Amino acid sequence: MADLRERLRIDSRELGAINDLLTDPNNRAVSAILDVVAKYGTPDEINRKAREARKLENLLGRLKKMDSPYLADVEWLIEQRDSGAFITVTQYRKKVLGDRAVGMKFKDDFAVTLEISAAQYFPWIRLEAEQSIANGELMPARFIRVRKMKEQEKDDGDIVAFAAAMQVMGASYVETLDTKGTDGSNVHLGGPATITGYFGGIGEPNDYALKWIDEYLYYYTNYGVRQVLNTNPGTVLLSYIIYKLGIDNEFKISVFMGNDNPYAALWTLIGAKMFSRPDGTTPLVGFNWSNSINNETMEITAELRKALGFENEIRFEHHITEAYRSIVRQPYDRRAELVAVADHVKNISAKHEGGDVKTEMEIEAQGGHCSDILDYFRDKSEIIASGDWDAVTRNYLDKHAAVNNTARALTEHGLSFLAAPNLHHR
Repeated sequence: MADLRERLRIDSRELGAINDLLTDPNNRAVSAILDVVAKYGTPDEINRKAREARKLENLLGRLKKMDSPYLADVEWLIEQRDSGAFITVTQYRKKVLGDRAVGMKFKDDFAVTLEISAAQYFPWIRLEAEQSIANGELMPARFIRVRKMKEQEKDDGDIVAFAAAMQVMGASYVETLDTKGTDGSNVHLGGPATITGYFGGIGEPNDYALKWIDEYLYYYTNYGVRQVLNTNPGTVLLSYIIYKLGIDNEFKISVFMGNDNPYAALWTLIGAKMFSRPDGTTPLVGFNWSNSINNETMEITAELRKALGFENEIRFEHHITEAYRSIVRQPYDRRAELVAVADHVKNISAKHEGGDVKTEMEIEAQGGHCSDILDYFRDKSEIIASGDWDAVTRNYLDKHAAVNNTARALTEHGLSFLAAPNLHHR
């Protein structure tokens, strides 16, 4: 066995060949990405623009300048945060456990990040916050967005207001760029009749990977958007490359990448290690598993992640609930599995992309609008015109309820969670 393991050692000459290829001035692939970066300046200049765009005072100033109706909501959120209107973690634990919570030791080193997806529209944040204050509920620590970037950019500063709200709460968030498989990048694909064509890739053919980076740098420098969803091996590699160049980008891998075994995960982690900076950091901050993985896969990969020095760097993002329609077979509920693994695997994010199954089934029985992944691709104007706005808003708040049910389950088992830090962890 020892001899066989030794055969796996990568020869330094092979690593040298990779370095020679990457630094070769005649490498057209690398030259193309350097040209895209140069459009926005040097890495230091790019990071400076992003830092300025991300400053809360600058975001609020932009909302004021455009006379955005969302400014008042962000200011309201600041007031609620500063007045201590949200339940604290200590208070929440007492609410769930009663006197048992006093002196009880929770596994804070294994705190599970509470995550919700997809937070499409900024007005939902205030509705969610108002409900949390009224009912003693928790706001998530992580928000995923899949709304069209150009649409939210034009919607009274929705993209700006959302970025500001995340800073107020101390939450992380992820945007999804418009350069993806649904943008017509593959001229041979259409609707369901051509669905098998998508199995070969998620829509970044030919020069689209470069367009994806171009789009990222636009939103990074103009709005300070740092974390984006990544669905393609090519754009994963390009994200590693621009980070290595010195740009402080971050990304999370999508469930659509299909990482469903430890070896797929190891391949991704090896890439992260090869392109990490001297300080050991990587732009890969979120790793969304396929819906089909089991706890053993997560446990094995956690060992690999730790061995490569990424235990605190790369979060495992795991779907606990899923949209009721158009993505997985129902019923889908992984909460019990989360509770079983959360006491010994660190840095897990519990992602809620649908309401609890019981809630969704009740909506279905009443002939209502269940959560549907295809709603992510609808224009806001069409949703309003169709009369579905209240329904999709309700779907989002049902996801919020699922987040809180997961927090309760973790608490009841003596486990810990991370909610919006500035609101609850004070």
